[in-house]
Amino acid sequence: MADWIALDRLMVTAQPGRPVGLCGEVALDHSALRQRVVAWRDAFAAADGRDWALYFDDAIAFAAALFGAWHAGKRVFLAADNLPATLQALQPQVAGFAGDVSANYRPLVPAAPTDGALHALDERACELCVFTSGSTGQPSAISKRMDQLAREVDALQAAFGAQVEGAQVHGTVSHQHIYGLLFRVLWPLAAGRPVQPRRFFHEDLVATLAAADSVLVATPAHLKRLPEQLDWASLHGRLRAVFSSGGPLPEDAARQVRGWLGVAPTEVYGSSETGGIAWRRWDTDMPPWQPLPGVQWRIEEGCLAVASAHLESADWWRTQDRVEALADGRFRLLGRADRIVKIEERRVSLDALERALREDPEVEDARVLVLQGHREQLAAVVVPADPALAEAGDAARRALGQRLGARLAQGHDAVTRPRRWRLVQALPINAQGKVTQAALAALFQPLLPVPQWDQRGDASATLRMTLAPALRAFQGHFPQAAILPGVAQLDWAVRFGRQAFDLPGGFVRMDVVKFQKVARPGDELTLQLDWDAPRGVLTFRYTSLHGVHASGKVILTDAH
Repeated sequence: MADWIALDRLMVTAQPGRPVGLCGEVALDHSALRQRVVAWRDAFAAADGRDWALYFDDAIAFAAALFGAWHAGKRVFLAADNLPATLQALQPQVAGFAGDVSANYRPLVPAAPTDGALHALDERACELCVFTSGSTGQPSAISKRMDQLAREVDALQAAFGAQVEGAQVHGTVSHQHIYGLLFRVLWPLAAGRPVQPRRFFHEDLVATLAAADSVLVATPAHLKRLPEQLDWASLHGRLRAVFSSGGPLPEDAARQVRGWLGVAPTEVYGSSETGGIAWRRWDTDMPPWQPLPGVQWRIEEGCLAVASAHLESADWWRTQDRVEALADGRFRLLGRADRIVKIEERRVSLDALERALREDPEVEDARVLVLQGHREQLAAVVVPADPALAEAGDAARRALGQRLGARLAQGHDAVTRPRRWRLVQALPINAQGKVTQAALAALFQPLLPVPQWDQRGDASATLRMTLAPALRAFQGHFPQAAILPGVAQLDWAVRFGRQAFDLPGGFVRMDVVKFQKVARPGDELTLQLDWDAPRGVLTFRYTSLHGVHASGKVILTDAH
């Protein structure tokens, strides 16, 4: 058993030699991390305001800033990413930022390292806020006290500690979310396991995992996409455990991980609100769920309800997951209760439709959703078994949708089967590896405005467009006041240019691009396009009643 340290005392006493992380070939021990915590504690103590947002790419730097903020009495907000829209939405809620964010946000920097004293933290006073997108895509802030996180760390150690003793922790998930925070930072630190500062991706993952006894922390989205050509056999005997969370792990993916990586994946079930609930190891097909140590469960109106120290209070929390109890104290999940919808007064199971589509030999994966509007419609996003179909022409894509609809018609009438289809090479995922309702719905929003061509010639064209609020380019840019991104204006200029002229396929560069006025939903823009074929120059200019919005040149060529 590792030298176990409670989280509230983790950084209090220097412990030379206690492993924390590896940066290349240079080890960082516990006493060095403690000095960095003190430096951050001093910086936060001198800063005004209680609420501060953190975003770090490096897990070790993140851990130092997190504990430093807690020691200074701050409440920490974990930004899901450092994209401009995310930071802008978070800015009104916090006093400032620290970490890898734009200099425009004036991020706090640590004070000079010292050997100052640290005192044990009050577990119930230390707080952080994580953001979860759930299935809707709308970020929701969830507050977590340190005592909740500490009890969950205790549960993970009790359930899996012996299996992963002495192994390094590697991950493809971000520590900015609750799953990565627990598995890549808090649990390893408390157990004395080496922590890798950065996330790994497929290209460099195999060699890294094979170098020492390792643990892989991943999501279903990553495990489903393991490249077959990599030398996974080199991990056999080295890889102690593969953890998966953040969404259901498909049976085919679990079986493939077990065969390629030489270890049965361990799936952990829970949510940001409930913390960890249960786990199962895929050493057999479709194993039932085993509650984590300290988690109580029962069935309320067919759905799973839980009580544990991971929750904010001692009250029972009822999930929306339907459940079946087994005689040995374990349970099986039967799908989401909130995925039964009504379409024109008819009850439809979205889970059943997705299962039927996934069983079709022409389908690799699928999601079904309800599109809101004047009339609600079922829609399906499908990953074809033949990847070429995702990029095929309209006729081939339409034909596949018709074939799938016809086969669904054997068990579903016209009202209860999808009426709209999108074919994609992969389902859209967010930073947590989750497929959100918002990302799926965005696939059905128009990519381009409807053009009204005023003039089209061999070298010049003019069109007008009204910027509908439903355009995909406006989604998330920005939450407070939508504006048209400059990258969308460049994209549209080239796309409409290809409709007007015979443009070559190769991109060389952009010249003299200027963005002068913002464009908002409802604006009517005029786009002037001029094509200089001998020089390969497409010139564009967006104007409206407000003046010139953007202009520039795109240089194209036939050469690759």
